[in-house]
Amino acid sequence: MKKLVLVLFLILTPQLVNAEFEDHFKNKTLRVDYLHSGNFEDEEYQLVTFVEERRWAGSKTILTDPFDYGNYKFEMHDLWSNELLYSRGYSTLFWEWQGTDEAQTRNRSFYEAVTMPMPRHAVRIDFFRRNEEFNWEEKYSVDFIPHKTEMIRHKKHNYRKFKIHHSGNPNEKLDIVIIPEGYTRKERRKLRKDCKRFNEYLLESSPYNENRDKINIWGVYAWSRESGTDIPSEDIYRDTIANTTFDTFGLERYLTTDDFKTVKDLASNAPYDQIFILVNHSKYGGCGIYNHYCIVTSDNEESDFLTLHEFGHTFAGLGDEYYTSEFVVEDFYPLDKEPWEPNLTTLVDFSSKWIDMVDEGTPIPTPATPEYESTVGVYEGGGYVAKGVYRPFIDCTMKSKIYDQFCPVCKKAIQDMIDTHSK
Repeated sequence: MKKLVLVLFLILTPQLVNAEFEDHFKNKTLRVDYLHSGNFEDEEYQLVTFVEERRWAGSKTILTDPFDYGNYKFEMHDLWSNELLYSRGYSTLFWEWQGTDEAQTRNRSFYEAVTMPMPRHAVRIDFFRRNEEFNWEEKYSVDFIPHKTEMIRHKKHNYRKFKIHHSGNPNEKLDIVIIPEGYTRKERRKLRKDCKRFNEYLLESSPYNENRDKINIWGVYAWSRESGTDIPSEDIYRDTIANTTFDTFGLERYLTTDDFKTVKDLASNAPYDQIFILVNHSKYGGCGIYNHYCIVTSDNEESDFLTLHEFGHTFAGLGDEYYTSEFVVEDFYPLDKEPWEPNLTTLVDFSSKWIDMVDEGTPIPTPATPEYESTVGVYEGGGYVAKGVYRPFIDCTMKSKIYDQFCPVCKKAIQDMIDTHSK
């Protein structure tokens, strides 16, 4: 009798959960586009528009964020009952810009957008930022009322998608969309070949390899007028669809785009949870911004490493574990606060990190000696500084230019994120 009850529970539970989703949401995506403006100490939000995208590719069962990662987050509440319906953490290029010298002398605006399932009823969407105490502080709020609030229902960039790796229903898988940047229509064959190669970079590495059946990877046939990307320090400028550029914030290898509207328009041509921009170039460079986008160049000899490293930032919220850097943001990790990244700690609140993966008897901090070469511990040096920030392993793909060597802590963070997207 108990076995029968268990079987019925397992059969009915997904249906009940999906029924709860259907009570609150349509099987479409609501995108909120806004301008994020300010300087080194002030910021403001200005709504641009609401956009309806034709499908919801995210989970229908895990709707509120279980991780609390990111420098920002948004929450969707029922407008009348105040019930929390959906939430996600994320980071942005604006946050990084605020730490630059330029932000000390001028204001600047960045186009940003967040996506969520399309609500059936009136909702309030609240935006938060971590303050100096690393607590969440509300910065902006906007109401969305179906059938009353104006929104855009068509896309400017409409392109055909193609399957690179497919394992099932997007609502039950991690969906990654590859956006081609700097590929002309004549380079269609190269695009397909490059997408296949980058698919292999990801799925032949651990822990993605063990989770092939939980991942979909899509491509979009979106063409640029010219090949390559901008390199301002070399006086090179190209007419490309996603408007990427090297030399971001004066850092030669930092490859980004501030044209996030176009990026989201392009991504919406396929089901997606994560955006991967593949830039048709051989120069070493890229970036990874949590729940924002990942960018990697296609033809560099270290593109396999770059793919895993930068996507580790974007997808799992992993922090950099090296401690010498040209990075322009000062005081990136205040030593009296615990970083939100799952693979870094200041020991302020180590109980919230990987303490359960450290064997009894392992010293904390842990000396980086041969004795502990394969031991999960607490090794000083990480987050761009040599002192005060600690990493979980002597070496890792988040520390050195090595392909397919995530440490156990980083692997667990990636696995946890995959599981969340595939339930």
